[in-house]
Amino acid sequence: HIVDVSNPADPTLRGVCDPPGYALDVSLVGHLAYVADAQSGLLIVDVSNPAAPILRGAYDTPGIAYDVSLMGHLAFVADGENGLQIIDVSNPAHPTLRGRYSLPHAVEDVEVMGDLAYVVDGRGVLYVINVTDPAHPVLRDVQAIPGLESGVTVAGDLVYVANGPGGLFVFRAR
Repeated sequence: HIVDVSNPADPTLRGVCDPPGYALDVSLVGHLAYVADAQSGLLIVDVSNPAAPILRGAYDTPGIAYDVSLMGHLAFVADGENGLQIIDVSNPAHPTLRGRYSLPHAVEDVEVMGDLAYVVDGRGVLYVINVTDPAHPVLRDVQAIPGLESGVTVAGDLVYVANGPGGLFVFRAR
């Protein structure tokens, strides 16, 4: 759903793109929305006309696409049991797999800043993966956190990890 919130007291539905699966996350770059769509993988939707969004491309990841983060022409998808999927979206009509990184548990969230992907697995682990070479990502650091991670974001030189009942953890980006 595309909702106009220019008047917060009266949000207005502007358009709908009905994905084939279950949309779990979205990142917007310009007029393209990159949607993590559970069993359908990555969807690329043109929202230049909010009243009539158009599916421009898709990449069916092997797992459950929980989250998506964009850096340049690459989409980083937290793909459940299939780890981190790195997809080249320079041609939105034909996205292609550039690389992947397998992790021991289901990946649920990802945030990319510079050459690093920060990934949480929902079992108490934050992974820092160097993605300078997307075809060959390299594990740089692992941080165990008590609890169940549910989200990660990066701002400046800090990494924030939502930890369910454990609260919020803050780390210096490495």
